[in-house]
Amino acid sequence: MPERTVTVGSQSGLHARPAKLFVQAVAKQPVTVTLSAGARTVDARSMLGVLSLGVDKGDRVTLAAEGDRAAAAVDALASLLESDLDADLDSGAPSTPDPGRAR
Repeated sequence: MPERTVTVGSQSGLHARPAKLFVQAVAKQPVTVTLSAGARTVDARSMLGVLSLGVDKGDRVTLAAEGDRAAAAVDALASLLESDLDADLDSGAPSTPDPGRAR
């Protein structure tokens, strides 16, 4: 079972938006993924599980995956966790408009 320990790069850790983006990326993987922080391990597809870990910027977490493409999944998800998922919010870039919203 491939696993990798990484340092979380998002300014707000794995809270709210970064956790949502991470869980969405995990859901696209064709393997079972877990995330560990300290002595706790959760199903990485669970938003509540990921949030319950209380991971802050700079905390170390361990990803593990099981399945045929586990190594590729761990690599992709590790890169995501190491990046600053809050970066576009901090840059002042306008958010993408909702196409269903009237102007």
